[in-house]
Amino acid sequence: MKEMMAELTKPGDPSLAPGEARCPGISVPEVLQAESSASDTGLMADSYQFLGDDDLPFSRYTSQEFYDQEMKQLWSKVWQWACREEHVANPGDFQVYDVGPYSTIVIRGLDNNIRAFINSCPHRGMQFADAGSSGTGKQFLRCPFHGMSWNLDGSLKEIPCRWDFPHVEDDEFGLTEIPSGTWGGFVFINFDVDCGPLDDFLEVLPDHFRDWGMENRFVAIHTYKELPGNWKMCMEAFLEAFHVLATHPEFLKSSAWANTQYDVFGKNVTRFLQTFSTGNPNLDQTEAEILGELGFNPDDLPDGISAREYHAEHLRKTLGKEYGTDLSNINTSLILDSIEYHLFPNACFFPGIQIPLIYRFRPTSVGTCVHEILILQPISDSGERPKPATPQKLGVEDSYTTIDGFDLGAVLDQDTENFHRQWAGMKASFKAGQTLGNYQEVRIRNFHKTLDEYLQE
Repeated sequence: MKEMMAELTKPGDPSLAPGEARCPGISVPEVLQAESSASDTGLMADSYQFLGDDDLPFSRYTSQEFYDQEMKQLWSKVWQWACREEHVANPGDFQVYDVGPYSTIVIRGLDNNIRAFINSCPHRGMQFADAGSSGTGKQFLRCPFHGMSWNLDGSLKEIPCRWDFPHVEDDEFGLTEIPSGTWGGFVFINFDVDCGPLDDFLEVLPDHFRDWGMENRFVAIHTYKELPGNWKMCMEAFLEAFHVLATHPEFLKSSAWANTQYDVFGKNVTRFLQTFSTGNPNLDQTEAEILGELGFNPDDLPDGISAREYHAEHLRKTLGKEYGTDLSNINTSLILDSIEYHLFPNACFFPGIQIPLIYRFRPTSVGTCVHEILILQPISDSGERPKPATPQKLGVEDSYTTIDGFDLGAVLDQDTENFHRQWAGMKASFKAGQTLGNYQEVRIRNFHKTLDEYLQE
């Protein structure tokens, strides 16, 4: 371990331009080029750009004024993932999505189309359903206050005591529909009726994910946890692998965490790609030793086979059997690696099989947020899609390990246990802001660059 730290703590090469320095050792493209992953154009993409090195003010996280500005100018105007299509699988199924003061009810109509309406009765503003609620079998939307009702396409159905509303024109008293769309099995909404197309907002996602089958997965686990800290601070902890050294030391000998690749594909989409089961390129390890770090018997490694390929083949067989699906043609990186795409402002999508996480972070106050995690498991080859898992709510002090079947619970606990200290430290700091790495934390800088575009409109 001293050998690794000596290598990692060397000062940077002063002859390199800002952002050009990389950790010594094999790069992600070099790893992928030597295996089945090389034919996947999305995984092989490489797109970094230096975005500056000024400190990022802590006030962007701690200021109530900044938070209020986000509510007014960001959340009211940006595309957001609201639910999965399977949450509204049948006509009459609905899901309520909320962020700050904004609320929409996403519902599948009798014509099988998915629509999103502002969750507010045109009569006196009553919400049709509570925040975060869902339901099935609706034939129409009925206000629980006075009983006015609307068809699932948003048109007016009935006004009790209609004689008392001669001034109401039926065609002008429908529900307020907001833009919605789907991609990869996800339903997106936008509270800005004049927003641009969802397809444009998604940038490279549809192309990169084209063959990864996100629409052919189901929600096997769904958690909803309160976190201490501003939503941006909590989310940004998951945008880099730099923290593995101190937060997840159990992975130091099995993964190339410091050699993670970081990509900026546009103002809305960034990615990291952290290879697993490679060993650490800054340590002198044999393939057998790497296999041992992964929990296997080192003596089981056949000649000429790397620990990474051995592990990938093991998962193709064991997970394929567990899921009831053929994983034999899934490339090594997609089987093993931590591949995370961030879609502005608050969603993270992992297309991998071993790490099939989907995150989103929603603010509840300037200093608190909600972290939702979905585990998306491939549907079986029978085509049967189980019902989506019921969300399990966790308080600030509750452990992810209490969730049955959540194998990554201990790792998520390590991540989220950092937040109360970071939040306290941001507010206590005499230094005005945080100093980011040029490469490993570029996704954070890109996020704030895009955020400013909304706040300056």
